[in-house]
Amino acid sequence: MSPNAPPSRLKNILGHLLPSSSSQSTPEATAATTTTPPSNTIEDKNRNHIHQLSPTFFLERAAAIEPDGEAIYHVTANGQILRRSYIEFADRARGLAYFLRKHGLKRVGILAPNTPAFLESIFGIVAAGGVMVPVNYRLKSDDISYIMNFGEVDSIIADAEYVHLLDAFRKEHPTVPIIIDNDTDATEGELSGPFDEAVLEGLTYDRSTGSKGWSDLLSSRIPDEDDMLAIPFTSGTTSKPKGVVYTHRGAYMAALGNVVESGLNAVQHGRCRYLWTLPMFHAVGWTFPWAVCAVRGTHVCLRKIDYPLIWRLLREEGVTHFSAAPTVNTLLCAAAEAARLPNPVRVTVAASPPTAHLFEQMSKLNLQPVHVYGLTETYGPITKGYHMPFWDASPNKYALMARQGHGFLPSLPVRVVKPDVLPLEDVAKDGKEIGEIVFLGNLCAKEYYKDPEATRKMFLGGAMHSGDLAVWHPDGSAHIQDRAKDIIISGGENISSVALESMLVEHPDVLEAGVVAVPDSHWGERPKAYITVKPGQTMTGQGLIDWARNQSSISKFMVPREVEIVKELPKTSTGKIQKNVLRDWARGDKTDDA
Repeated sequence: MSPNAPPSRLKNILGHLLPSSSSQSTPEATAATTTTPPSNTIEDKNRNHIHQLSPTFFLERAAAIEPDGEAIYHVTANGQILRRSYIEFADRARGLAYFLRKHGLKRVGILAPNTPAFLESIFGIVAAGGVMVPVNYRLKSDDISYIMNFGEVDSIIADAEYVHLLDAFRKEHPTVPIIIDNDTDATEGELSGPFDEAVLEGLTYDRSTGSKGWSDLLSSRIPDEDDMLAIPFTSGTTSKPKGVVYTHRGAYMAALGNVVESGLNAVQHGRCRYLWTLPMFHAVGWTFPWAVCAVRGTHVCLRKIDYPLIWRLLREEGVTHFSAAPTVNTLLCAAAEAARLPNPVRVTVAASPPTAHLFEQMSKLNLQPVHVYGLTETYGPITKGYHMPFWDASPNKYALMARQGHGFLPSLPVRVVKPDVLPLEDVAKDGKEIGEIVFLGNLCAKEYYKDPEATRKMFLGGAMHSGDLAVWHPDGSAHIQDRAKDIIISGGENISSVALESMLVEHPDVLEAGVVAVPDSHWGERPKAYITVKPGQTMTGQGLIDWARNQSSISKFMVPREVEIVKELPKTSTGKIQKNVLRDWARGDKTDDA
């Protein structure tokens, strides 16, 4: 930071907590510490002991090892149960690959919920040598059009339910083919639709050109593992979403990381059955499409979040794993169908910091939380709260489980550094000094697509910046306090909205809580809480304030002076509470039905 530049909000917040530092960050320091990473291109000569890594190979491998193994379970859009084996899954992905090759399609957008067609597209597009651009179908039509334009797609695979969201894009690009998936149990005839016809056309094309199958596709023979295979986009809550460049190598390493850290290969009887509660469009499903295939598990697809259906699948389909944000797990635990499962289900919890209270509730239902943390820019999860045996005897067991923890196995250790200081300088490992989490290693995305300035800022000082504030505990684990923009500075005291939310939900009638800063003439800022109430319960905002002040462990300076009860909190597609929307509400921009 230039000495004459205005201080960042991150620096302002930490100025209340951190000792003064003589370190200055200057343009010269930035230039001295920012380096260009070396190329990962590997020459073939004398390198027979190395092959280029790509997760697309996991499907080809699974079908070769266990062709009849159940790969997919799905309730289709027409209400039918669909089951597919690995050889069927692989054949359909292969057919799509040859269709795309035949028509010279290289940059393919995907607009769909969690369906078999989405899974097949993840493998087929890349096997054809193409790049996928997965898009959030919950966005507005104009935002979808922006992403498709920015991602330079030359074709789109779209679920029939969401094709209308492409109207704006179609007007601008009438010649870009849209391959519609009807998501039915039919694979031929009138009900099958254009996607199945494309798969059949591709398989026919393969036969007519020598039946080369996978051997002529880029499944295990990519030219360079550092090449791009996907461009997922960030949520873009306060600005235009950014395209994040995923490489073959990064996705491969992240997928194997999820195999290990989520225990996909540690099922006592049989193999994992992974329930798709997490959107596949989000960071390519945190790389779980590849990870589940790597262990020849079953993908239990889910078109939408349906809590009664989820509980049925957990019981009847032998689900062993799923991934979900804290808010999804909160509502799952509160569902009328909730009851302790006979067999444990490992739940990868991420997207926002969970509360100890939630982890206790989940554990009582035999939902075993595995807490991870990451960004779209890190292929999803990159840290994990590793459960230590001695925690079981600790009264703080669930709070310890809710830490963000240590770096994933394929990554490098997470660091917590002093903001705006170059070269990067670590905070003390004392669980008190607050800094910014940064990442290094295999699980960092390559760059932002067509945005070198944003890429430069992301890797300032030679590490990937998260924008998340955390402390570093003596055991080396990181513990998020808040996003920099969500810290509330009230009368010189720093209030973590995350910490306050976690304490408010300890009230027996509170389901969820979201806290934001509102202006205050005396204190500068103060917290305002928005809450939802558990089904069958009633309460008032003043009642919660009285409880917080007189019965809870909440410090007096943190007690919200205003609590508003709402029907539902605004959330992103991945279950994060949208603080930007809450701030709009606090300014008076709120609809009556919210």
